[in-house]
Amino acid sequence: MSVTAVVGANWGDEGKGKVTDVFAAEADVVVRYQGGSNAGHTIINSYGKFSLHLLPSGVFYPHVTNVIGPGVALNVSELMAELAMLEAGGVPAPKLCVSDRVQLVLPYHVLFDGIEEERLGARGFGSTRKGIAPFYADKYAKLGIQAGELSHPERLRERIEMAVAAKNVLLEQWYGKPKLDVAVLVERLVREGEQLQPYLCDTTELLHHALARGERIVVEGQLGALRDPDHGIYPFSTSSSTLAGFAAVGAGLPPYAIDRITAVVKAYSSCVGTGPFVTELAGGEADELRRRGGDAGEFGATTGRPRRMGWFDAVATRYGCQVQGATEVALTNLDVLGYLEEIPICTAYRMADGVRTERFPVTSLLDGAKPELTVLPGWKSDISQVQSFEELPEQAQAYVRTIERLIGVRIRWISVGPKREQMFELTP
Repeated sequence: MSVTAVVGANWGDEGKGKVTDVFAAEADVVVRYQGGSNAGHTIINSYGKFSLHLLPSGVFYPHVTNVIGPGVALNVSELMAELAMLEAGGVPAPKLCVSDRVQLVLPYHVLFDGIEEERLGARGFGSTRKGIAPFYADKYAKLGIQAGELSHPERLRERIEMAVAAKNVLLEQWYGKPKLDVAVLVERLVREGEQLQPYLCDTTELLHHALARGERIVVEGQLGALRDPDHGIYPFSTSSSTLAGFAAVGAGLPPYAIDRITAVVKAYSSCVGTGPFVTELAGGEADELRRRGGDAGEFGATTGRPRRMGWFDAVATRYGCQVQGATEVALTNLDVLGYLEEIPICTAYRMADGVRTERFPVTSLLDGAKPELTVLPGWKSDISQVQSFEELPEQAQAYVRTIERLIGVRIRWISVGPKREQMFELTP
Protein backbone atom coordinates (compact mmCIF):
# COMPACT_ATOMS: atom_id res chain seq x y z
CA MET A 1 0.00 0.00 0.00
CA SER A 2 1.39 3.38 -1.02
CA VAL A 3 -0.33 6.77 -1.22
CA THR A 4 1.62 9.87 -2.21
CA ALA A 5 0.16 13.35 -1.80
CA VAL A 6 1.45 16.04 -4.17
CA VAL A 7 0.77 19.48 -2.71
CA GLY A 8 1.95 23.07 -2.96
CA ALA A 9 4.06 24.72 -0.27
CA ASN A 10 3.35 28.31 -1.28
CA TRP A 11 0.71 30.33 -3.17
CA GLY A 12 0.08 27.74 -5.87
CA ASP A 13 1.71 27.84 -9.32
CA GLU A 14 4.58 25.69 -8.03
CA GLY A 15 4.45 23.08 -10.81
CA LYS A 16 2.37 20.40 -9.10
CA GLY A 17 0.87 19.23 -12.39
CA LYS A 18 4.22 18.28 -13.84
CA VAL A 19 5.30 16.50 -10.65
CA THR A 20 2.03 14.53 -10.53
CA ASP A 21 2.38 13.73 -14.23
CA VAL A 22 5.87 12.30 -13.61
CA PHE A 23 4.71 10.31 -10.57
CA ALA A 24 1.69 9.01 -12.51
CA ALA A 25 4.01 7.00 -14.76
CA GLU A 26 4.45 4.55 -11.87
CA ALA A 27 1.00 4.97 -10.30
CA ASP A 28 -2.17 2.94 -10.71
CA VAL A 29 -4.61 5.63 -9.55
CA VAL A 30 -4.42 9.45 -9.55
CA VAL A 31 -6.99 11.33 -7.47
CA ARG A 32 -8.02 14.97 -7.51
CA TYR A 33 -9.32 15.62 -4.00
CA GLN A 34 -10.07 19.36 -3.63
CA GLY A 35 -10.80 22.66 -5.34
CA GLY A 36 -12.43 23.36 -8.67
CA SER A 37 -11.68 24.93 -12.05
CA ASN A 38 -10.32 28.09 -10.43
CA ALA A 39 -6.69 27.02 -10.86
CA GLY A 40 -4.92 24.91 -13.42
CA HIS A 41 -2.06 22.48 -13.88
CA THR A 42 0.05 22.87 -17.02
CA ILE A 43 1.49 19.66 -18.45
CA ILE A 44 3.79 19.28 -21.46
CA ASN A 45 4.24 15.85 -23.03
CA SER A 46 4.44 14.14 -26.42
CA TYR A 47 0.83 15.12 -27.18
CA GLY A 48 1.50 18.82 -26.66
CA LYS A 49 0.83 21.40 -23.95
CA PHE A 50 -2.33 21.10 -21.84
CA SER A 51 -3.86 23.10 -19.00
CA LEU A 52 -5.94 20.87 -16.74
CA HIS A 53 -8.34 22.45 -14.27
CA LEU A 54 -10.52 19.55 -13.10
CA LEU A 55 -9.10 16.39 -14.62
CA PRO A 56 -6.47 14.57 -12.57
CA SER A 57 -2.94 14.80 -13.94
CA GLY A 58 -2.80 11.08 -14.73
CA VAL A 59 -5.08 11.36 -17.78
CA PHE A 60 -2.21 11.05 -20.25
CA TYR A 61 -1.38 7.51 -19.12
CA PRO A 62 -3.73 4.78 -20.42
CA HIS A 63 -2.93 2.50 -17.46
CA VAL A 64 -3.99 5.06 -14.82
CA THR A 65 -7.45 5.22 -13.26
CA ASN A 66 -8.24 8.91 -12.74
CA VAL A 67 -10.59 9.80 -9.89
CA ILE A 68 -12.43 13.03 -9.09
CA GLY A 69 -13.17 12.70 -5.38
CA PRO A 70 -16.08 14.02 -3.33
CA GLY A 71 -14.05 16.99 -2.08
CA VAL A 72 -13.89 18.60 -5.54
CA ALA A 73 -16.04 21.51 -6.70
CA LEU A 74 -17.18 20.08 -10.04
CA ASN A 75 -18.33 22.22 -12.94
CA VAL A 76 -19.75 19.63 -15.36
CA SER A 77 -19.62 21.76 -18.49
CA GLU A 78 -15.96 22.62 -17.87
CA LEU A 79 -15.13 18.97 -17.21
CA MET A 80 -16.69 18.01 -20.54
CA ALA A 81 -14.75 20.79 -22.27
CA GLU A 82 -11.50 19.40 -20.84
CA LEU A 83 -12.32 15.90 -22.07
CA ALA A 84 -13.05 17.36 -25.52
CA MET A 85 -9.71 19.21 -25.39
CA LEU A 86 -7.87 15.94 -24.77
CA GLU A 87 -9.69 14.26 -27.63
CA ALA A 88 -8.87 17.15 -29.97
CA GLY A 89 -5.22 16.82 -28.94
CA GLY A 90 -5.13 13.14 -29.89
CA VAL A 91 -5.01 11.89 -26.29
CA PRO A 92 -6.74 8.49 -25.85
CA ALA A 93 -9.91 8.66 -23.75
CA PRO A 94 -8.75 8.41 -20.11
CA LYS A 95 -10.10 6.03 -17.49
CA LEU A 96 -12.16 8.49 -15.46
CA CYS A 97 -14.28 7.87 -12.36
CA VAL A 98 -16.25 10.70 -10.76
CA SER A 99 -17.59 10.40 -7.22
CA ASP A 100 -21.39 10.23 -7.09
CA ARG A 101 -21.04 12.31 -3.91
CA VAL A 102 -19.12 15.16 -5.56
CA GLN A 103 -21.02 18.45 -5.41
CA LEU A 104 -21.63 20.68 -8.40
CA VAL A 105 -20.65 24.23 -9.21
CA LEU A 106 -23.93 25.64 -10.55
CA PRO A 107 -24.55 28.61 -12.87
CA TYR A 108 -25.69 30.81 -9.99
CA HIS A 109 -22.44 30.16 -8.10
CA VAL A 110 -20.53 31.61 -11.04
CA LEU A 111 -23.03 34.48 -11.30
CA PHE A 112 -22.74 35.45 -7.64
CA ASP A 113 -18.94 35.17 -7.71
CA GLY A 114 -18.74 37.66 -10.55
CA ILE A 115 -21.25 40.23 -9.35
CA GLU A 116 -19.92 40.23 -5.79
CA GLU A 117 -16.34 40.77 -7.00
CA GLU A 118 -17.63 43.63 -9.13
CA ARG A 119 -19.44 45.12 -6.13
CA LEU A 120 -16.30 44.93 -3.99
CA GLY A 121 -14.20 46.63 -6.66
CA ALA A 122 -10.76 47.55 -5.30
CA ARG A 123 -11.60 45.70 -2.05
CA GLY A 124 -12.05 42.40 -3.90
CA PHE A 125 -10.08 39.22 -3.20
CA GLY A 126 -8.84 38.61 -6.73
CA SER A 127 -11.40 35.88 -7.38
CA THR A 128 -11.12 33.87 -10.59
CA ARG A 129 -14.95 34.21 -10.81
CA LYS A 130 -15.36 30.47 -11.26
CA GLY A 131 -18.00 30.24 -8.52
CA ILE A 132 -15.80 28.57 -5.92
CA ALA A 133 -16.57 30.66 -2.81
CA PRO A 134 -20.37 30.65 -3.40
CA PHE A 135 -20.16 26.91 -4.08
CA TYR A 136 -18.48 26.15 -0.75
CA ALA A 137 -20.84 28.53 1.05
CA ASP A 138 -23.77 26.49 -0.25
CA LYS A 139 -22.02 23.21 0.48
CA TYR A 140 -21.60 23.99 4.14
CA ALA A 141 -25.04 25.58 4.38
CA LYS A 142 -26.35 22.20 3.14
CA LEU A 143 -27.73 23.73 -0.05
CA GLY A 144 -25.37 21.93 -2.42
CA ILE A 145 -26.31 19.46 -5.15
CA GLN A 146 -24.53 16.10 -5.37
CA ALA A 147 -23.84 14.49 -8.73
CA GLY A 148 -25.89 11.47 -7.72
CA GLU A 149 -29.00 13.68 -7.50
CA LEU A 150 -28.98 14.64 -11.17
CA SER A 151 -30.85 11.50 -12.25
CA HIS A 152 -33.79 12.32 -9.92
CA PRO A 153 -35.52 15.38 -11.48
CA GLU A 154 -38.26 15.82 -8.89
CA ARG A 155 -35.85 15.70 -5.96
CA LEU A 156 -33.51 17.97 -7.94
CA ARG A 157 -36.25 20.54 -8.44
CA GLU A 158 -37.02 20.60 -4.71
CA ARG A 159 -33.36 21.05 -3.85
CA ILE A 160 -32.89 23.84 -6.40
CA GLU A 161 -36.01 25.65 -5.18
CA MET A 162 -34.63 25.53 -1.64
CA ALA A 163 -31.23 26.79 -2.77
CA VAL A 164 -32.43 29.74 -4.85
CA ALA A 165 -35.17 31.12 -2.58
CA ALA A 166 -32.87 33.48 -0.67
CA LYS A 167 -30.66 34.04 -3.72
CA ASN A 168 -33.54 35.50 -5.71
CA VAL A 169 -34.21 38.01 -2.94
CA LEU A 170 -30.54 39.03 -3.00
CA LEU A 171 -30.46 39.26 -6.78
CA GLU A 172 -33.48 41.54 -6.95
CA GLN A 173 -33.07 43.63 -3.80
CA TRP A 174 -29.30 43.88 -3.39
CA TYR A 175 -27.79 43.48 -6.85
CA GLY A 176 -30.71 44.67 -9.02
CA LYS A 177 -30.54 41.55 -11.18
CA PRO A 178 -33.32 39.31 -12.56
CA LYS A 179 -34.42 36.24 -10.58
CA LEU A 180 -33.20 32.72 -11.29
CA ASP A 181 -35.56 30.44 -13.24
CA VAL A 182 -35.82 27.07 -11.47
CA ALA A 183 -37.20 25.26 -14.52
CA VAL A 184 -34.30 26.39 -16.72
CA LEU A 185 -31.77 25.36 -14.08
CA VAL A 186 -33.31 21.91 -13.62
CA GLU A 187 -33.45 21.31 -17.37
CA ARG A 188 -29.76 22.18 -17.73
CA LEU A 189 -28.74 20.02 -14.79
CA VAL A 190 -30.65 17.00 -16.09
CA ARG A 191 -28.77 17.31 -19.39
CA GLU A 192 -25.46 17.58 -17.57
CA GLY A 193 -26.40 14.57 -15.47
CA GLU A 194 -26.82 12.52 -18.63
CA GLN A 195 -23.34 13.57 -19.78
CA LEU A 196 -21.83 12.77 -16.39
CA GLN A 197 -23.61 9.46 -15.79
CA PRO A 198 -21.07 7.18 -17.58
CA TYR A 199 -18.33 8.36 -15.21
CA LEU A 200 -20.18 8.24 -11.88
CA CYS A 201 -19.35 5.60 -9.29
CA ASP A 202 -18.63 5.08 -5.60
CA THR A 203 -15.04 6.29 -5.72
CA THR A 204 -14.49 5.72 -2.00
CA GLU A 205 -15.14 2.02 -2.45
CA LEU A 206 -12.96 2.03 -5.57
CA LEU A 207 -10.04 3.54 -3.65
CA HIS A 208 -10.40 1.21 -0.68
CA HIS A 209 -10.32 -1.77 -3.03
CA ALA A 210 -7.22 -0.32 -4.72
CA LEU A 211 -5.56 -0.01 -1.31
CA ALA A 212 -6.44 -3.60 -0.47
CA ARG A 213 -4.79 -4.73 -3.72
CA GLY A 214 -1.63 -2.80 -2.87
CA GLU A 215 -1.97 -0.40 -5.79
CA ARG A 216 0.01 2.82 -5.94
CA ILE A 217 -2.13 5.94 -5.51
CA VAL A 218 -1.24 9.58 -6.05
CA VAL A 219 -3.52 12.28 -4.66
CA GLU A 220 -3.12 15.84 -5.95
CA GLY A 221 -4.32 19.11 -4.54
CA GLN A 222 -4.85 22.56 -5.96
CA LEU A 223 -3.09 25.82 -5.09
CA GLY A 224 -0.73 25.83 -2.08
CA ALA A 225 -0.48 25.98 1.69
CA LEU A 226 -0.58 29.78 1.80
CA ARG A 227 -4.02 29.73 0.14
CA ASP A 228 -5.50 27.44 2.79
CA PRO A 229 -8.48 29.09 4.56
CA ASP A 230 -7.31 27.94 8.00
CA HIS A 231 -3.53 28.09 7.80
CA GLY A 232 -2.95 30.45 4.89
CA ILE A 233 -3.09 34.21 4.25
CA TYR A 234 -6.77 34.64 5.15
CA PRO A 235 -8.96 36.16 3.71
CA PHE A 236 -6.76 36.07 0.59
CA SER A 237 -7.24 32.34 0.40
CA THR A 238 -9.26 29.81 -1.52
CA SER A 239 -12.41 28.27 -0.01
CA SER A 240 -11.29 24.67 0.53
CA SER A 241 -8.36 23.16 2.38
CA THR A 242 -5.22 22.98 0.25
CA LEU A 243 -3.40 20.75 2.74
CA ALA A 244 -2.37 17.12 2.47
CA GLY A 245 -4.30 16.53 5.70
CA PHE A 246 -7.52 17.13 3.76
CA ALA A 247 -6.61 14.59 1.08
CA ALA A 248 -8.01 11.71 3.09
CA VAL A 249 -11.36 13.50 3.39
CA GLY A 250 -11.54 14.90 -0.13
CA ALA A 251 -10.46 11.67 -1.79
CA GLY A 252 -12.19 9.18 0.49
CA LEU A 253 -9.10 7.44 1.89
CA PRO A 254 -8.16 6.48 5.44
CA PRO A 255 -5.71 9.05 6.89
CA TYR A 256 -3.11 6.43 7.77
CA ALA A 257 -2.83 5.40 4.10
CA ILE A 258 -0.96 8.60 3.09
CA ASP A 259 2.66 7.73 3.77
CA ARG A 260 4.47 10.22 1.53
CA ILE A 261 3.84 13.95 1.13
CA THR A 262 5.72 15.68 -1.67
CA ALA A 263 5.59 19.45 -1.24
CA VAL A 264 6.27 21.22 -4.53
CA VAL A 265 8.40 24.36 -4.16
CA LYS A 266 9.42 26.82 -6.84
CA ALA A 267 13.03 28.05 -6.89
CA TYR A 268 11.67 31.62 -6.62
CA SER A 269 8.27 32.98 -5.58
CA SER A 270 5.19 33.71 -7.69
CA CYS A 271 1.62 34.55 -6.82
CA VAL A 272 -1.67 35.16 -8.65
CA GLY A 273 -4.23 37.25 -6.80
CA THR A 274 -4.22 39.82 -4.07
CA GLY A 275 -2.88 39.86 -0.51
CA PRO A 276 0.48 40.33 1.22
CA PHE A 277 3.53 39.10 -0.72
CA VAL A 278 6.66 39.98 1.23
CA THR A 279 9.36 39.31 -1.39
CA GLU A 280 7.44 40.90 -4.28
CA LEU A 281 9.51 42.52 -7.02
CA ALA A 282 8.47 45.45 -9.19
CA GLY A 283 9.37 47.00 -12.51
CA GLY A 284 11.94 45.53 -14.86
CA GLU A 285 13.30 43.06 -12.31
CA ALA A 286 9.85 41.46 -11.97
CA ASP A 287 9.19 41.63 -15.71
CA GLU A 288 12.41 39.81 -16.53
CA LEU A 289 11.78 37.00 -14.06
CA ARG A 290 8.16 36.71 -15.22
CA ARG A 291 9.19 36.55 -18.87
CA ARG A 292 11.74 33.81 -18.25
CA GLY A 293 9.62 31.79 -15.83
CA GLY A 294 8.04 28.52 -16.93
CA ASP A 295 7.44 27.38 -20.50
CA ALA A 296 5.64 30.52 -21.64
CA GLY A 297 6.29 32.96 -18.82
CA GLU A 298 4.57 33.38 -15.47
CA PHE A 299 0.90 33.83 -16.26
CA GLY A 300 -2.05 32.18 -14.51
CA ALA A 301 -3.20 28.94 -16.18
CA THR A 302 -6.86 29.83 -15.54
CA THR A 303 -7.03 33.60 -15.75
CA GLY A 304 -4.01 34.47 -17.89
CA ARG A 305 -3.18 37.16 -15.34
CA PRO A 306 0.52 38.00 -14.97
CA ARG A 307 1.82 36.46 -11.77
CA ARG A 308 3.35 38.64 -9.11
CA MET A 309 7.02 37.76 -8.83
CA GLY A 310 9.46 37.57 -5.91
CA TRP A 311 12.66 35.99 -4.66
CA PHE A 312 12.58 32.67 -2.83
CA ASP A 313 10.92 33.11 0.56
CA ALA A 314 12.36 30.64 3.08
CA VAL A 315 10.08 31.93 5.86
CA ALA A 316 6.90 31.24 3.91
CA THR A 317 8.18 27.99 2.39
CA ARG A 318 9.35 26.53 5.70
CA TYR A 319 5.90 27.27 7.12
CA GLY A 320 4.16 25.84 4.06
CA CYS A 321 6.14 22.61 4.29
CA GLN A 322 5.38 22.41 8.00
CA VAL A 323 1.60 22.70 7.67
CA GLN A 324 1.63 20.32 4.71
CA GLY A 325 3.57 17.76 6.76
CA ALA A 326 6.06 17.43 3.90
CA THR A 327 8.23 14.33 3.90
CA GLU A 328 10.15 15.54 0.84
CA VAL A 329 10.34 18.48 -1.56
CA ALA A 330 10.27 18.72 -5.34
CA LEU A 331 12.08 21.91 -6.35
CA THR A 332 10.91 23.31 -9.70
CA ASN A 333 12.02 25.99 -12.18
CA LEU A 334 15.64 25.98 -11.01
CA ASP A 335 16.70 26.53 -14.62
CA VAL A 336 14.86 29.88 -14.77
CA LEU A 337 17.42 31.54 -12.49
CA GLY A 338 20.36 30.82 -14.80
CA TYR A 339 20.46 34.41 -16.10
CA LEU A 340 21.32 36.00 -12.75
CA GLU A 341 24.76 37.06 -11.49
CA GLU A 342 23.46 37.00 -7.91
CA ILE A 343 20.33 35.42 -6.44
CA PRO A 344 18.71 36.82 -3.27
CA ILE A 345 16.91 34.54 -0.79
CA CYS A 346 14.59 35.84 1.92
CA THR A 347 15.74 34.32 5.22
CA ALA A 348 13.72 36.41 7.70
CA TYR A 349 11.13 39.20 7.95
CA ARG A 350 11.58 42.59 9.54
CA MET A 351 8.19 43.53 10.96
CA ALA A 352 6.68 47.03 11.01
CA ASP A 353 7.74 47.47 14.65
CA GLY A 354 11.34 46.57 13.77
CA VAL A 355 11.26 43.06 15.25
CA ARG A 356 13.06 40.40 13.21
CA THR A 357 11.33 37.05 12.85
CA GLU A 358 11.83 33.76 11.02
CA ARG A 359 8.23 32.72 11.77
CA PHE A 360 5.42 33.19 9.27
CA PRO A 361 2.97 35.61 10.94
CA VAL A 362 -0.78 36.18 10.64
CA THR A 363 -2.13 38.33 7.82
CA SER A 364 -2.52 41.49 9.92
CA LEU A 365 1.23 41.49 10.58
CA LEU A 366 2.32 40.47 7.07
CA ASP A 367 1.19 43.76 5.53
CA GLY A 368 4.05 45.68 7.11
CA ALA A 369 6.73 42.99 6.82
CA LYS A 370 9.92 43.53 4.81
CA PRO A 371 12.26 40.77 3.61
CA GLU A 372 15.77 40.25 4.95
CA LEU A 373 17.78 38.97 2.00
CA THR A 374 20.89 36.82 1.76
CA VAL A 375 22.57 36.97 -1.64
CA LEU A 376 24.09 33.88 -3.25
CA PRO A 377 26.22 33.75 -6.40
CA GLY A 378 24.41 32.74 -9.58
CA TRP A 379 25.65 30.11 -12.05
CA LYS A 380 25.06 32.08 -15.26
CA SER A 381 24.49 29.03 -17.46
CA ASP A 382 21.80 26.87 -19.03
CA ILE A 383 21.08 23.83 -16.84
CA SER A 384 17.96 22.62 -18.69
CA GLN A 385 19.71 19.47 -19.96
CA VAL A 386 21.20 18.44 -16.60
CA GLN A 387 20.15 14.96 -15.48
CA SER A 388 21.66 14.72 -11.99
CA PHE A 389 22.54 16.87 -9.01
CA GLU A 390 26.25 16.22 -9.58
CA GLU A 391 26.01 17.75 -13.07
CA LEU A 392 24.73 21.06 -11.70
CA PRO A 393 27.22 23.93 -11.43
CA GLU A 394 28.66 24.37 -7.94
CA GLN A 395 26.70 27.59 -7.44
CA ALA A 396 23.42 25.85 -8.33
CA GLN A 397 24.23 23.00 -5.94
CA ALA A 398 24.93 25.55 -3.20
CA TYR A 399 21.61 27.32 -3.92
CA VAL A 400 19.69 24.03 -3.61
CA ARG A 401 21.47 23.02 -0.40
CA THR A 402 20.89 26.48 1.12
CA ILE A 403 17.15 26.21 0.44
CA GLU A 404 17.11 22.68 1.85
CA ARG A 405 18.83 23.85 5.05
CA LEU A 406 16.52 26.83 5.47
CA ILE A 407 13.24 24.93 5.00
CA GLY A 408 14.32 21.86 6.97
CA VAL A 409 12.98 19.28 4.50
CA ARG A 410 14.97 17.09 2.16
CA ILE A 411 14.89 18.13 -1.51
CA ARG A 412 14.41 14.83 -3.33
CA TRP A 413 13.48 16.02 -6.82
CA ILE A 414 14.69 18.87 -9.03
CA SER A 415 12.98 20.13 -12.18
CA VAL A 416 15.02 22.05 -14.74
CA GLY A 417 12.38 22.54 -17.43
CA PRO A 418 8.73 21.97 -18.33
CA LYS A 419 9.03 18.51 -19.87
CA ARG A 420 8.73 15.14 -18.10
CA GLU A 421 12.32 14.21 -18.80
CA GLN A 422 13.59 17.46 -17.26
CA MET A 423 13.14 16.24 -13.68
CA PHE A 424 15.58 14.08 -11.77
CA GLU A 425 15.81 12.47 -8.35
CA LEU A 426 18.60 13.22 -5.90
CA THR A 427 20.34 10.29 -4.28
CA PRO A 428 20.19 10.36 -0.45
